[in-house]
Amino acid sequence: MAYGAHHSPFPSPHPDLGLARNCAQCLGWGTVVTRDGDHELCRTCQPDQGDGESGLRSAS
Repeated sequence: MAYGAHHSPFPSPHPDLGLARNCAQCLGWGTVVTRDGDHELCRTCQPDQGDGESGLRSAS
């Protein structure tokens, strides 16, 4: 039997914790939770990922 974390079917944002360390917006996490409950990269301390979207969108 294998043990470990279950893999989510949705990709999660991977913040740079070095950049997030002293951020007052995300409190050092590098991500924030939107009103819809989605996690997205903090716009204050995390660089733009180049695609115009910085986070995870929920599936409809």
